[in-house]
Amino acid sequence: MVNYITNYYDTILALFLDHLRLTFGTLAIALLFALPVGYLLTRWKSLSVLVLSILGIIYVIPSMAFFALLIPFLGLGMKPAIFALVAYSQLILVRNVMVGFQSIDQAIIEAGKGMGLNWFHLFWKIELPLALPIILGGVRIAAVAIIGIGTIAAWINAGGLGVLLFEGLYQNSTHKIIIGTILVSTLALITNYILLRLENRLALKAKGQL
Repeated sequence: MVNYITNYYDTILALFLDHLRLTFGTLAIALLFALPVGYLLTRWKSLSVLVLSILGIIYVIPSMAFFALLIPFLGLGMKPAIFALVAYSQLILVRNVMVGFQSIDQAIIEAGKGMGLNWFHLFWKIELPLALPIILGGVRIAAVAIIGIGTIAAWINAGGLGVLLFEGLYQNSTHKIIIGTILVSTLALITNYILLRLENRLALKAKGQL
């Protein structure tokens, strides 16, 4: 295993960086959808059950089946991987966005309106900062899920650390499976730790304790 790392460290690093790009690129795109959808669903609560039910159905589709379903439409590579991972993360993100905004004390909202704040300033200065810790909690969970499911994306030539795992399985190379597993787990643990620290800091700031 040491010899493999020494001889192919550049390949391993490239796969690690591919996995980072896949994870955080997907997360950024997913948030662009989840934030407005989650916020609007707090205003139109009658639609929330339907939307969350649809997202729940998508979330339980087996990842390899979902990737295979997208190949005829999007081909192989990053496109179907990103599409599927964005879809998978929506349930977690949208639900946490909704909970974040719904948890805000309405007295605070009314106070902001009483101060003459328009809807944009009310959202930007009051609602979003108060909801952000819970939203970030969803981002943290979604990020870890994307890192894990993203390994399966190597099956459709999307790259990333899953390449090591699949090569290890196909070639019966235990060292590749071990290296891939350690790197995926490490990436997930570090991402979870950093986002959790940021989440706790924002929670303290929202409470006025920072």
